[in-house]
Amino acid sequence: MPRVGVVGAGAAAAAATHVVDATVPEADVTVLEKSGGVCGRAATRRRGDVTYDYGANYVKDDDERVVDLLTGALDDEGLVDVAEPVWTFDADGAVSEGRDDDERKWTYRSGLTQVAKRLFGATDATVHRRTRVERVVRDGDDWRLVDADGGEWGPFDALVLNPPAPQTADLFRDADWDDPARDHLAAAAAAVDYRTIWTAVLHYPFELDRPYYALVNPGKDHAVGWIAREECKPGHVPDGESLLVVQASHEWSVERYDDPPEGNVADLAAMTADVVGDDRLAEPDWTDHQGWRYALPEAGVRPGPIDDAAAHDLHVVGDWVAGEGRLHAALRNGLETGERLAYAL
Repeated sequence: MPRVGVVGAGAAAAAATHVVDATVPEADVTVLEKSGGVCGRAATRRRGDVTYDYGANYVKDDDERVVDLLTGALDDEGLVDVAEPVWTFDADGAVSEGRDDDERKWTYRSGLTQVAKRLFGATDATVHRRTRVERVVRDGDDWRLVDADGGEWGPFDALVLNPPAPQTADLFRDADWDDPARDHLAAAAAAVDYRTIWTAVLHYPFELDRPYYALVNPGKDHAVGWIAREECKPGHVPDGESLLVVQASHEWSVERYDDPPEGNVADLAAMTADVVGDDRLAEPDWTDHQGWRYALPEAGVRPGPIDDAAAHDLHVVGDWVAGEGRLHAALRNGLETGERLAYAL
């Protein structure tokens, strides 16, 4: 019986697990996730009757295989499309219709984290949450994992790693694996630059009437990079209410990342009110926030070290491997990697 260990329960890992389970049903797959949830930055929270995606906002229909996965292989109950368009704003906060955004923008009535929940739920994989992997060990032809509490997992015939590139680099700098591929993979992962995003969630007890779903700052010359109206997602926000997901620019986020969150939220709310053109938005009735230190990769990793690692039954997945910081790209990478792993098993 093939044994597969998976580090991280993000979207790419979920897609790879789904393929392995369907192709090699006798495989024993163990997933270790450091947080209490799944799907990584495609994260969802709830407060009362309000549901909001506070990391990735949606999955696009840019990839035919991902579309088939969401609408065919998985149960599509509750899958919804955000119909309103995405507009733009410039350095001065002036809003225009200047973005061509015809692709479909999907989430679920119960939130985007359903992508990974449904992928894992369709398998026999065992997912252990709140289990942080701190060391990777090569033991002959097998792999073992050691968690933060000293617990050992394995042996595994193959590993799948889904953490962001900087965390993958850290794992392999300290890995107990005497092979040049270890250092090559660590160096290649460390070379991937990331955008940091500090996010504020702003709720209001009134409806906001605007013709767009979201505003984006394509020039990256404003302190705010993205403002999205969660009420445009069916089932997320009750009638008569509004909720905005506001993502700061990389520069602002890096500078303010460790500042008191109350001040960050207040400043982002004030800037949002200015861009949207409604002074009421400076005073939300409740808020939430999240910092994403490794939010979006700026480019992909060099393929050579990834291929070398795969020759040792070590497979690395994620948007940084796909070379595009988008959820559909991470899912496609997971599907393709799962196929290669299943073939090897």
